[in-house]
Amino acid sequence: MWELNKKIPKALGRAGILDTSHGKIKTPAFVAVGTKASTKSLSPEQVLAAGSQAVLANTYHLYLQPGEKIVKEAGGLHKFMNWPGPTMTDSGGFQAFSLGVAYGQGIGKFIGTDEPSPEVLAEGFKEDGKKAKVSEEGVQFKSVIDGNTHFLSPEKSIQIQNDLGADIIFALDEFTSPHAPQDRIKETVERTKRWAERCIIENSKLKIENPKSQALFGIVQGGRYEKLRKMSAKQISALDFDGFGVGGTFVKEDMAMAVRWVNEILPEEKPRHLLGVGEPPDLFLGVENGCDTFDCVAPTRMARNGTLYTKFGKTSILNAKYKTQNTSFDPECNCYFCKNYTASYLAHLFRAREMFAATLATIHNLHFINSLVAKIRQSILDDKFFEFKEEFFLCYK
Repeated sequence: MWELNKKIPKALGRAGILDTSHGKIKTPAFVAVGTKASTKSLSPEQVLAAGSQAVLANTYHLYLQPGEKIVKEAGGLHKFMNWPGPTMTDSGGFQAFSLGVAYGQGIGKFIGTDEPSPEVLAEGFKEDGKKAKVSEEGVQFKSVIDGNTHFLSPEKSIQIQNDLGADIIFALDEFTSPHAPQDRIKETVERTKRWAERCIIENSKLKIENPKSQALFGIVQGGRYEKLRKMSAKQISALDFDGFGVGGTFVKEDMAMAVRWVNEILPEEKPRHLLGVGEPPDLFLGVENGCDTFDCVAPTRMARNGTLYTKFGKTSILNAKYKTQNTSFDPECNCYFCKNYTASYLAHLFRAREMFAATLATIHNLHFINSLVAKIRQSILDDKFFEFKEEFFLCYK
């Protein structure tokens, strides 16, 4: 499943090839997010043309709508969404977090560096009164669609993902805010291990009944604590997983270090996915510290709000200068938007609230990220990773 091509000297990063039943992924690679079996505002053909090698769909959302059985009856995720390449599905663990401890707190994948006050720790991160409640058996949550109550266990997560038919699926994990007390984070690490064992057992049962070439990845947790991250890495790597995900939320400045702690322990012969991280600077840090694949909603979400990537950083197409820029947004960019339309046209579309605006902006951002990761891969093969990283960081602000 995993082939190593080249290592970065004096670092954990590497270039390789991840082989799946629907094709190979040249790594490092960015996995486009297709939450509800669709990358918002793009067709699968446009996602492919933007350089995407794989798509990640959301177990929680597809379970609620249209339901995993409908996807299965349609021939699985690939046929349902007409995507020819590799697919991944997450476990639903992030939704348990966002509907539970993070609900109403504005906590995403990254949070600030300041330690919360004792009052916030006591009140702000309470895990009751939310839309999801975690127990040893699993996660009870309310649907964001109709408010009905559902229950997601490790076994149920694997059953849903088996029906969806993705090439790579993830074990259900538990995590909380990295600002939660250390004892609480330790509890999530220990529960994640127990859930991982249950996921492996359930996956083995389903393979006997209906053999599929799905790869099961275990997830490492531990927050911002080195001891807990390493403990989780040792526990999860000791289990019979095909690959690994590095999960949880991060304090931005801790991310590279936390990833390194984990990947120094995870077996080198298996692939590693960094969940929910994909901003350009983070990709360099994630690759350098041993991650092979990444997913993140940021490139497509920001595009729909008119924020575009450039080699100098992010910019808003609504800036006044673009209103009259009757030339390509980025003459060096080879994406469909930059080759065929002017910056002023996209600025007009956003101001006029035309749907085509989101399509063109998303094509650009996805192409930018995919091209960047492809260049990172080539820099590894050419033994020029650190030179390319320095060149990028000098420009990108």
